Amino acid sequence: MSTGIAGAAPAGQLPKIEDLRVAIVAARWNGHITSALTEGALGVFKSEGYPAGTVDVFHVPGAVELTFAASQLIEASLYDAVIVFGCVIRGGTPHFDYVCQSVTQGVTALNADCDTPVIFGVLTVDTEQDAIDRAGGPLGNKGAEAAEAAIMMVDFKNKVSNL
Repeated sequence: MSTGIAGAAPAGQLPKIEDLRVAIVAARWNGHITSALTEGALGVFKSEGYPAGTVDVFHVPGAVELTFAASQLIEASLYDAVIVFGCVIRGGTPHFDYVCQSVTQGVTALNADCDTPVIFGVLTVDTEQDAIDRAGGPLGNKGAEAAEAAIMMVDFKNKVSNL
């Protein structure tokens, strides 16, 4: 018997979460990209009819700091979901690999160990143009997709809690 938990909401029809509270943490590094991702996410919450005050936005220096910030927000127990936005552009050193590995493993650990979903909105790209294309360019806005994922994951958690 299906409980209706698995799978995404039909296109254009996200679940409505009463009293939803979401935190967005955006890295300042590559801020022109992370601000576009943030705006994409905020646009989804607005278009879905969530009132002002549903989403709080916080800033940290870079992508590595996203995990700590998300952890602190989870511990505060004020939010149903946390979305992290960062942008790491490949360069000529292994720094890219270390940063990507750090933030990916950090968010994965939070999702495995905590009861609050953390949505991974970190672009890991080869070029700045790749990031622009994914932050409101021809490939859409991954920030908007992260907001949709946050709503769906809170709905998922609520459904599982009521089984």
